[in-house]
Amino acid sequence: MKKIGIGLLGLGQIGGGLYEILTTKRKQFEEQLGVSFEIARIAEKYPNARRKVRPPKSIMTTDAFEVVRDPSVDVVVELIGGTSFARTIIMEALRERKHVVTANKALLAEHGDAIFELAHRMRRWICFEASVGGGIPCIKGLREGLVANNIESVYAIINGTTNYILTQMTESGADFAQALKGAQQKGYAEADPTLDVEGIDAAHKLAILVRFAFGGRVNFGDIYSEGITRISSDDIAFAKEFGYVIKLLAIAKKTKNGVEARVQPTLLPKSHILANVNQSFNAVMLRGDETGDVMFYGRGAGPHPTASAVIADLVDISKKDIDGPVDDETVIRALGSRIAIKSITSILSRYYLRFYVIDRPGVLAGIAKILGKYKVSISDMIQRERRAGKVVPLILLTHEAPEKDIRAAIRVIDRQSFVKGKAQVIRMEEAGT
Repeated sequence: MKKIGIGLLGLGQIGGGLYEILTTKRKQFEEQLGVSFEIARIAEKYPNARRKVRPPKSIMTTDAFEVVRDPSVDVVVELIGGTSFARTIIMEALRERKHVVTANKALLAEHGDAIFELAHRMRRWICFEASVGGGIPCIKGLREGLVANNIESVYAIINGTTNYILTQMTESGADFAQALKGAQQKGYAEADPTLDVEGIDAAHKLAILVRFAFGGRVNFGDIYSEGITRISSDDIAFAKEFGYVIKLLAIAKKTKNGVEARVQPTLLPKSHILANVNQSFNAVMLRGDETGDVMFYGRGAGPHPTASAVIADLVDISKKDIDGPVDDETVIRALGSRIAIKSITSILSRYYLRFYVIDRPGVLAGIAKILGKYKVSISDMIQRERRAGKVVPLILLTHEAPEKDIRAAIRVIDRQSFVKGKAQVIRMEEAGT
């Protein structure tokens, strides 16, 4: 019976879920896999806090360094989050020649180069299935299932909080503030939801997907991210009239002159498979040159789905010679040439434009003239019944246009005396319908 000594850093929701599964299914793993996962040490900042699981006090400590330096620990599982101390302790674990499993997407997105370089130099495994999509095996899919493919694009809903909020806005007509409050009450959103609603969490995950989909180093700062805080119930309703649904989408596309990588609110046709991913569920759609579209769908967060992904990594490591040096092809792929991420201003897209304007003759013609000056053409329009002299919504859909031209036109339109407030601009996607 192969024995794997595990050092667990963090006994929060995910750490507790991992401990619970490893202890309750220990015999199952031994019988089916021929491996005994033994939790040798646990580091927890608040060891006396009330929690569902109660490990023996003899294996508990508040000092994470004790765990990574313990000779009985073969694999360090990092579930503490953050990017400062987590980086320090993972680097120390690798220097101590421990294999590492982490769910820390922010750490890998912002400091992946240094961590993968050290893992390669120390010839240790670094596994991170749980960092993207919770229990969805999308990293394993990239590493193994799609190895024969050149990945052409990634379209993903990878933040359950924002997907839940947008679903509530779509299904009940709630505004953003109401839907956010509901998400917080159900535990889907943090008290400070900034990382989720501003698109930063999804951008962290997209950085990891880009690194392994296209092979190479990624500068996280090059990935454009835009959140959902400006999406109104009006936008949801108008999109529906046009036959679209609004989703916070993580998009990466390989082009002739670089990779587009961005997180943004997006109008998707109702027939698009991702338009029907609702509530807190996640989905990752990968397009390979041999397979076409492949989609991974499931719960993207939560203690047990995320712990399931951690255990999948532990099982992968258990199949290796954990005492010998490793040559991890995944790490080698992560350390390829720097991936050139295109500036958001260089992309081409269709656009949804929403203006609040004073209802008077010549307004539509004035806006159309400015758009025409910047070579932006209108494909569809919604203009409400006349309310002379009052402020009314004017909704336009454009044909494909350069982002830089849209931005230039909107700057001019926003300065017009008949326009009240800033224009709403949402990009549109049709791929994969």
